[in-house]
Amino acid sequence: MSVSLIVILAIVAAIVLYIISTQRTLVSLDEFCKNALSQIGVQLTSRWDLVSALVKLIEKYSKYEHDTLVEVIAQRRGAQPPTTAEQINKQESAIADVLGRINIVSERYPELKASEIYQSTMASMNEYEEKVRKSRMVYNDSVTKMNRMVRQFPSSLVAALLHFGLREYLEVEDKKKDYPQI
Repeated sequence: MSVSLIVILAIVAAIVLYIISTQRTLVSLDEFCKNALSQIGVQLTSRWDLVSALVKLIEKYSKYEHDTLVEVIAQRRGAQPPTTAEQINKQESAIADVLGRINIVSERYPELKASEIYQSTMASMNEYEEKVRKSRMVYNDSVTKMNRMVRQFPSSLVAALLHFGLREYLEVEDKKKDYPQI
């Protein structure tokens, strides 16, 4: 074999190894993003369960509010688990809207707010809120790594070749900053 053929084969082998290595890294980062998004979905489901418990408690105090909130929860229950950042944001917005209504009801009925069940459920809600916040941070960190890999040269060539695209970040909307504290 001639030296030039060996050099060409070595270059081709290096390129193939780079493509394989980059593909494996992209797949790994993509799976991290999917896993982090799934974890947020799990936390949101748990929060909906707690919201349902609060709504049952409200029934004793306000039939109208109970029926309205049950309708909102029923609509959410029919939806698929969130698989995109946009769906996560919509679910969090819906939960915040329901919690805002629950807050209003609890202000109208001090005995509800003083209830031990209400207080323990709200404490659990705060714990889930913290878990969602941490899960959002993990997701956004994973997205940063993925997007960096997709955008930087030469891995961007492999990402484009293998149809890996940029991921969407989870962002806090301005209106979410005004939601009532739970």
